[in-house]
Amino acid sequence: MKPNIFRIVLLGVSILGISLLHYLTPLHLHYLHDIFQRFYYLPIVLAALWFGFRGGLACSLLVSIAYAPHILFQWGGNLTMEMEKYLEIVMYNVFGSVTGLLAQREQERSQELQRTAQGLEDSLHKLQLQSDRIIAIEEQLRRSEKLSTLGEMAAVLAHEIRNPLGSIRGTAEILRDDYQPGDPKYEFIEIQIKETERLNHVVEDFLRMARPQAAKMQRCSLREELETIVTLNANDADKRGIRLALDGLRDDIQLLADGEKLRQAFLNIVINALQATPSGGSVTITSEHSGENCDIRFRDTGSGISNDTRERIFEPFFTTKPDGTGLGLSVTKKIIEAHGGSLIVESEMGRGTTVVVCLPLQEKPEGGTP
Repeated sequence: MKPNIFRIVLLGVSILGISLLHYLTPLHLHYLHDIFQRFYYLPIVLAALWFGFRGGLACSLLVSIAYAPHILFQWGGNLTMEMEKYLEIVMYNVFGSVTGLLAQREQERSQELQRTAQGLEDSLHKLQLQSDRIIAIEEQLRRSEKLSTLGEMAAVLAHEIRNPLGSIRGTAEILRDDYQPGDPKYEFIEIQIKETERLNHVVEDFLRMARPQAAKMQRCSLREELETIVTLNANDADKRGIRLALDGLRDDIQLLADGEKLRQAFLNIVINALQATPSGGSVTITSEHSGENCDIRFRDTGSGISNDTRERIFEPFFTTKPDGTGLGLSVTKKIIEAHGGSLIVESEMGRGTTVVVCLPLQEKPEGGTP
């Protein structure tokens, strides 16, 4: 609105200024009047360009009204000169109308091109969104193919690795009985047994990832499951000098879930949190429920996870630990999603990490409302 007002004022001032030049200039200086007469085309052209057909015509009419008294009262004695100047007034109006019409058509064409460009930009944005969805679907398909391949390998691994591992461990335990603690051979056998156990855990994680078993859904207490997790990890937390706490469970929330699998998922999260937290830090487990969902938060005071790493932590075999398998969080995510829930990782470098597990509620918690 303000630019239009400024333009109107500018046009009015210019017409007034040109008219004053006419009225104040002596008539014998006719060559100056001819120049001033041409000056009127400037505001007419500007009005046509700025306001289109109506603007050009209105400005030319205003110029005609301002210029006509000068012809009548100052040039009234010369008919030939009067006719020339009346024709000039006609030219003002013709010029203003034609120029305004052309400018208006150009403005309409420009607006149409802008609308077309905006439509093309919107179409491009939609195509980009569709492309992102297609890429995500392709990524899911590749992951499904990878899991399918893992499933085919699982049966071979179960037969070819687990049975020999059991034999190796049993043999090592028999040999360990022949030596006393402190003997170098006793220590070597202990290392062999521990590494065998670790390799067996790798195989078990692999089998869970490749061929997940059907969940046995039944009512279970979320408080009991979390208390069990805290009890299982209490000694490890003490050895590391980390405070492991369970806070805010005022209500006994009942879930329809496979308790064993939930424990496995929670255990993986807590173990990762303890490993990421330095001595003197803390790992806190809290829970809150609203509506039909329950959020369980596992918060540690570790160093945090970078954005690049956070985007890949659920990929099978991706790990930042020298002795990790990269399957723990993948298995955990599958378990949570199999229960109709979701798993979110919130982290900030230098300020710790929070893993949020969202599970659907099946019943109202005792002593509270869902």
